[in-house]
This record gives sequence, structure tokens and C-alpha cells, in this order.
Amino acid sequence: MIHLLSILLLAAGLGAARAQELDPAAVQVLAGPCANCHGPGGGSPGAIPAIAGLPADAAAERMLAFREDTDPSATVMPRLMKGYGEDEIRALARWFAETPK
Repeated sequence: MIHLLSILLLAAGLGAARAQELDPAAVQVLAGPCANCHGPGGGSPGAIPAIAGLPADAAAERMLAFREDTDPSATVMPRLMKGYGEDEIRALARWFAETPK
């Protein structure tokens, strides 16, 4: 029950953050799942592209294209990006742009 309450409070906090400029802690929480494929901090050493250090505008446009499912070569990214709003995507792009490679 406590775990469920924690999740609900986190979700409520992230929802409130959407209405304003996202604070760095909220963006870091949003970026956490990206590490599953892109590696810690977005610096993937493997076959999946590294996203750390990419220019923010280019990264945001790419993520928005994934969200709109306009890239026929994409596999899982369109499904993942549908869960993010444009403000969250742009905040993620800025966060990864500022993350060293």
C-alpha cells in the first residue's frame, strides 16, 4: 500500500511539474527509463544510439517525430514517446544535450 501511495504521489508531482517549467529533479526522473536502452546518462556503448550530448533542438524534433510515429524505421520509440508531452520531450532533449558524452 505504501508503494502504491508513493507512486501516486510521484505521478501527482510530475503532473504539477508539467504545468510549470519542469525542474531538474523531475526531468531526471523522466530520463531514468531511457537508461534501460541508451545506457546511464544516455551514453550507450552498444548498438542503440547514444543520446548524451546531442543538440537539444535536433533531439527534441526526433523524439517528437517518434511520438507522431512518422519514422518508418522506428521500432519501440513511438510507443514510448506517446507517454510524454511536448514540454517533457523538450525538457528531456535539453537534459541529454547538457549530459556529457
